[in-house]
Amino acid sequence: MAVSKETKSRKFVRARYIPKRKFCSFCRDKTEGIDYKELGKLRPYVSNRGKIAPRRKSGTCAKHQRLLAMAVKRARHLALLPHAPVHVRETEGAG
Repeated sequence: MAVSKETKSRKFVRARYIPKRKFCSFCRDKTEGIDYKELGKLRPYVSNRGKIAPRRKSGTCAKHQRLLAMAVKRARHLALLPHAPVHVRETEGAG
């Protein structure tokens, strides 16, 4: 029993997923450089675990992603941003 190409292709047709295009916020604002002292601009690109967000997630262009990574690393070096998440464990009765 042979199945024609036409019926086979109709059976497994799916809607193609087309992701929304992300634009670099630094290019949109015409930012020349990224300053490590402006923590308000850096925080959205650092996860709660202290990791730098990748380009595919943040939408930054390659040029600004490199500048962003350098600024985050400088801020970490000066202890303005954390290297790792803060782990606080409360112990009762410790004293």
